[in-house]
Amino acid sequence: MYDELTKIDIQKLKDELEYRIGTVRPKILEEVKFTRSFGDLSENAEYHAAKRERGKNESRIRYIRNMLKTAIVIDSESNQNEVGLFDTVTYYVEEDDCEEQVRIVTTLRQNSMEGLISKESPLGKVLMGKTVGERLLVKVSDDYSYYIVIKNIQKGEDDASLEIRKF
Repeated sequence: MYDELTKIDIQKLKDELEYRIGTVRPKILEEVKFTRSFGDLSENAEYHAAKRERGKNESRIRYIRNMLKTAIVIDSESNQNEVGLFDTVTYYVEEDDCEEQVRIVTTLRQNSMEGLISKESPLGKVLMGKTVGERLLVKVSDDYSYYIVIKNIQKGEDDASLEIRKF
């Protein structure tokens, strides 16, 4: 599966990759060498912790390289009256009798605790391309779905202020 990323997502990944290879990797390698000198490796907690950090960094480097290799670059532009990427949407949840607000983002920047939902999530998929006043069925699973009504769309743009997900 290919991840759909914006040009800014790609740049953020490239910047992180450069930082991890050029700055983090050498520091961790020095730490591994230094802690190895503490003696018996079977009882050397500092050495094992440094090796774990090295593994985490190398794993993140592989992940970023794979994301860059398989990414499909998408445009964040959308019609003025339709929900698009980086737009903030206010919607009414019928079963809860309340309004909620979310911002539609790429998968790489999602953070549901901050109201940032992926365009590939069940809610994100339903909202994309829709207009104010539409009543939509959000199917979360085979057993659960709910209706929403779009109340407002606040147009947004990819301004690079949203951090990419670390893991």
